[in-house]
Amino acid sequence: MAARKTTTRKPAKRDVEAEVTARIVEALEAGTVPWRKPWTAAGLLPTSVATGKPYRGINPLLLWLTAEREGYTSPFWLTYKQATERGGQVRKGEKGTGIVFWRRWEVEDKETGEAKSVFILRFFTVFNVEQVDDLVLPPRFTVPDIADIEFDIADAEAIWSGYVDGPQLDHKVTDTAAYSPDLDVIRLPKQGQFESAEAYYGTLFHESVHSTGHKDRLNRFEKNGEPQHFGTERYAKEELVAEMGAAMLRSMAGIATDDSTEQTAAYVKSWLEALKNDKALVIKAAAQAQRAVDRIVGTAFEVEADNTAEQAENGEAA
Repeated sequence: MAARKTTTRKPAKRDVEAEVTARIVEALEAGTVPWRKPWTAAGLLPTSVATGKPYRGINPLLLWLTAEREGYTSPFWLTYKQATERGGQVRKGEKGTGIVFWRRWEVEDKETGEAKSVFILRFFTVFNVEQVDDLVLPPRFTVPDIADIEFDIADAEAIWSGYVDGPQLDHKVTDTAAYSPDLDVIRLPKQGQFESAEAYYGTLFHESVHSTGHKDRLNRFEKNGEPQHFGTERYAKEELVAEMGAAMLRSMAGIATDDSTEQTAAYVKSWLEALKNDKALVIKAAAQAQRAVDRIVGTAFEVEADNTAEQAENGEAA
């Protein structure tokens, strides 16, 4: 493995957390909830052309926002340099989308005088492949026509059944869905009560993400505090994690719409209040959602706040 590169240049004073939060807040205030993506992209999260891997953490949400605003149907993204290396040219006037990665900096410890590493959140810019002319890509980057994409219940069921050491699932004739940390049980209405299989699995995914917070899994409730009643900051924070994680799982399952939770002005208000009180919240919640998804699908992926400029150049961001 090649040695990680470091730099001693003083980082520019750009508040990435505040800028990302401002983009999410702007969308919420305009009536767009970024983690309730209303379409599918062939079962793919926003994906790097350079690595063939999905982007992680907050980045899928940032790219979904751009895709919805601009009408992009492709989930594939790349940097300007990567486009030119593949024979393409970003069209004149096209604007890129800033996404984030962690950069390692070497600084001097004021007390000991020794060098130490710190990690700074930074932006880099990517373009959707639909913004690029003459791009030459392998067939695997071809997206089928949206009319030809059908939800396959087997894909959604495979996600749930692959959840190793997950909670008990209890179906009852009821009008509520919830996860109980004390009992480690997800309680759902019977599947026939849902309007569709997509709605059922969307709800199941939402509650599954909650269940990863259990002390025997990611122990998220120990860090964040168990979610309390609606309207509290803890509730809003945990709902952000569950909503973002469920959005990732729905995309992986090819679920086009989300009927899993009631989208009300009250929910949006609580998220806005929480985000405005904590500029780091949305990035932290997205990171926790990503870890929850990794736990559910069994992805052995550890990103130290590490892979810095090389990963950014290759399109693999935090």
